[in-house]
Amino acid sequence: MTTRRPYPRDLSDAHWELIEPVLAAWRFERRGRALDFGRPPPEHDLRDIMDAILYVDRTGVQWRSLPHDFPHWNTVYGYFVRWQQEGVFAQLNGLLRQLLRQKEGREVEPSACVIDAPSVKTSTSVLASGQGIDAGKKIVGRKRSVVTD
Repeated sequence: MTTRRPYPRDLSDAHWELIEPVLAAWRFERRGRALDFGRPPPEHDLRDIMDAILYVDRTGVQWRSLPHDFPHWNTVYGYFVRWQQEGVFAQLNGLLRQLLRQKEGREVEPSACVIDAPSVKTSTSVLASGQGIDAGKKIVGRKRSVVTD
């Protein structure tokens, strides 16, 4: 890990211990699929990459506006896209959900869920082809589905 001053919202050591095995396994599996020769070892710490992704998420800055003490924005964005495409964030979300349910004394996996589909009004600037109509509620907009246990 590089020696930089931490930002207030960087991952704590306890949080990093929870997600580090998932990211390390992803890197190991990805390197296992690639050819070994001519490929340098990874130079960026996964914790720095995750801290940079969380910085963008929490502050809303553009990728190109990442502070210079993080890895280059293009590298961070590349990891973000690969993790999103390969389901790493979904895996982390599932792991954290399971841990929270265990901590609360509940079953690891939910046994039932409630589904709701509220209608949300869209702006007048949205094209008609991009919106629908909820005839029952007489709302022009979109439906979004919410599932909770």
